Amino acid sequence: MNPLHAGLFGDPEIQALLSPEAEIAAMIRVEAALAEVQGRLGLIPTAAAREIAAACAALTITPDSLSEAAAKDGVPVPGLVKAMRAAIGGEAAQYLHWGATSQDIVDTALALRLRDMLSLWEGRLAALTAALARLADEHADLPMAARTYAQVAVPTSFGAVAAGWGWPLLDHTQALEALRPRLLRVSLSGAAGTLSAMGPGGPEVRAALAEALDLSDPGRSWHSDRAGVVALAGWAAGLAASLGKLAEDLLLMTQSGLALVRIEGAGGSSTMPQKQNPVGPSALAALSRATLGAAAVLQGTGAHRQQRDGAAWFTEWLVLPQLALGIGAMLLRASEVLARLSPDPLAMAADLEAGHGTIHAEALTFAVTEAGLLPRDRAASRIGALSRLALAEGRELLTLAEAEWPGIDWRRALHRRMLGTAPDEARAFRQAAGTGRGGRPPSA
Repeated sequence: MNPLHAGLFGDPEIQALLSPEAEIAAMIRVEAALAEVQGRLGLIPTAAAREIAAACAALTITPDSLSEAAAKDGVPVPGLVKAMRAAIGGEAAQYLHWGATSQDIVDTALALRLRDMLSLWEGRLAALTAALARLADEHADLPMAARTYAQVAVPTSFGAVAAGWGWPLLDHTQALEALRPRLLRVSLSGAAGTLSAMGPGGPEVRAALAEALDLSDPGRSWHSDRAGVVALAGWAAGLAASLGKLAEDLLLMTQSGLALVRIEGAGGSSTMPQKQNPVGPSALAALSRATLGAAAVLQGTGAHRQQRDGAAWFTEWLVLPQLALGIGAMLLRASEVLARLSPDPLAMAADLEAGHGTIHAEALTFAVTEAGLLPRDRAASRIGALSRLALAEGRELLTLAEAEWPGIDWRRALHRRMLGTAPDEARAFRQAAGTGRGGRPPSA
């Protein structure tokens, strides 16, 4: 990550888990655990297993020392094993990496780091959902104009809009939990998925290694089965779309001429002192787009040729870190934006009436029909004509309606139905978020 842009697109915690030092440490942990398990089960001498574990506990191998070998071999494990054997020394060194293959070590080490990442994402998702739930509850009855096709449609509430941002996050939280068993599993399959070098005890070693590392035992080889990684890419794409929608909405709501919401501490311009740029939502939107792109590439790696496909596997190494960093940074930026976000009720009220009350045309059409004044199609046609007149002459639609159909308090009639189910949906989300359950608001 470019230090200049780390505040926009970075995530120090995820970056630490993605660092080469963290990757090497995880691989050493896997090798040490494998030796301990094999020693306990009698596949290698117990004394050798103890020596390997002791050496690994004090071992430090730098990324630079493995770089040249990794470029030559296409994977860092051969160079790592060579360095580890040199550090272990003696007869015990030959028993390191007994019957395993490079992919076993790399994929299992990835699972260890993904476990920490999933926990981080889960906690951030919970905090983000809680922030949206508070917004939804506090502003359930705050009217604002809804827009479809970028045009003013009918009234809604800011609380319902916040709930609309939040409902998908409940689904993503549930889906994240379902990802755990697909990602947090040990890989121990040997050279081509048969565990032949370990003999009949291979499956027992795999199960014991899974227990030692607190990972699941898939009970099979999954070298070329990348469905778990592909599922992670799909989940990331869904989250990126949801958070990107939040960002795009905020960019529209903060634009000059509307300013429906305020984001404290917005960015300034080098030449235009009047500007308050929505930097946070812009960074979030950019991260969303980049993560969607990374997810698409990562999903393509599911087409993994034969028993091991170097090109597909290498593509994972290129793209998975970008995806993981994007997920973490999106969750951070979204939480930072929401912590500084507040609606402007006066601006929302002005926006509601900017079209001389024509935002109430749909509600007025149904009110006229229900009052028995005109059938539905004729009411729609007449209200449409009155709306055009209101816009052309700068007169209020409800004033024209009162002249057309006197004796009815149209403002009062429309007020009762103005927000529809919007407040209920906002409060339903607040309740669902509070219980940690997903689902959808009750139907109207």
